[in-house]
Amino acid sequence: MTVSRLIARPMLASIFVVGAVNALKSTAGPAARAEPVTSRLVPLAKRAGIPLPEDPETLVRLNAGVQLGAGLALATGRAPRLSSAVLAATLVPTTAAGHRFWEAQDPAQRTQQRLHFFKNVSVLGGLLIAAGDTDGKPGVAWRARHAAKDARRQAKHLAGAARQEARLAKAKVA
Repeated sequence: MTVSRLIARPMLASIFVVGAVNALKSTAGPAARAEPVTSRLVPLAKRAGIPLPEDPETLVRLNAGVQLGAGLALATGRAPRLSSAVLAATLVPTTAAGHRFWEAQDPAQRTQQRLHFFKNVSVLGGLLIAAGDTDGKPGVAWRARHAAKDARRQAKHLAGAARQEARLAKAKVA
């Protein structure tokens, strides 16, 4: 692992670990902000077959637990691609619930919420990069392309060898 990854992953994860601990300590505030979003998302999730609790406080705790686990995994380098993808997935509803700047009436609060909203959009970009980072090793797509290329080459070779054997067998019979 490069030094930049060794430093950058814990830095990226730190906001999730701190935010999750704060959300677990005090769920009432985040739950109140999340309620307008959870009231729309939970029925959609249930129709899709995803069993989610309806209580916003329970959803905030669940989200915080997932962010804490994935944040610690990313910070320690355990399954960094998976943990980055999980954090990205949890960040979308967190941002939609916590930073709805378009609903703020006070101009100062609107500016503050817009700043936090776009900070989260930036962090989401970093998570998407981290989720795709193969740490300099070939990714699954590269390996699949090269395995297919090797299989085609092998099949072509085997077909040529089979034609050669067929010609030799035909010459023996004749």
